[in-house]
Amino acid sequence: MDANMDKQRIFVSVVGFSDVERHALNTVFRLSEERDLSYAPWVPLIAPGAEASPEANRIADVALVDGESAEAVLSHAKELPPGQRLIWVGPGGPAHAWRVLQRPIQWASVLNDLDAVFAARQADSGYLDLDISAPVPLDVDLDEPSPPAKRALLVGTDLQERTYLRSRLALARVTEADEVSSTETAVALLRRNRYSCGVFNLDEHQLDVWALARLFAQKNPQALLMGISEHAGPRATWWSRRRVMRDTRRAGIKALLARPLQPRELSQWMELL
Repeated sequence: MDANMDKQRIFVSVVGFSDVERHALNTVFRLSEERDLSYAPWVPLIAPGAEASPEANRIADVALVDGESAEAVLSHAKELPPGQRLIWVGPGGPAHAWRVLQRPIQWASVLNDLDAVFAARQADSGYLDLDISAPVPLDVDLDEPSPPAKRALLVGTDLQERTYLRSRLALARVTEADEVSSTETAVALLRRNRYSCGVFNLDEHQLDVWALARLFAQKNPQALLMGISEHAGPRATWWSRRRVMRDTRRAGIKALLARPLQPRELSQWMELL
């Protein structure tokens, strides 16, 4: 089989979005390179004198448009190129939009839509005998109820960590994530929900993270429970590393990761989800 058939890529034209949202989207693009089906930003411009690549002449498979941006007016009015799908984020989606999403952006939903674009492209090209007019999971028996969505709990993480973790969780099909910055809120959520994954910032002293981690392990014994700490990193002293490793074992934490998070190390644990 041709190697190019094994590795498929969806090109996405991105219009608008905040810096934080673009950071999350770029993280999704980068992490998707680990999959057989990956996503990449579509860049139409070619530097003067540069040789055009075979991908330069193709249109983007998807136009991902921030409906609240100034540039959205053009996307609302103009006709799409043949075969391109429009995913509109925000209010006032045009009639020709293939999918309309609202904020806050659920990156798992975006990923499902991008996967479905690939299936639609295969159908358009004749590879699949399939009519896709809206994104639908291809391996679900429609007579059976959908399984409950996987959920994660993020405790005490900062904005950059939350953004990265949400993107990585979305690729692992963990579609819901609760972010908490208070002990009381975390306890209430743990009483109400069941989780597939928990990530606890063990360096956050404004929360009782150790007690919360023990409660999480008690209520979600099958979940992937991770602790993140600067004391687990290479710059920490031997004694501090030993102490945090001892405390994580006592709390029932299954994985101890260094802060700042390292993609390779995190990916090894996320594969268990």
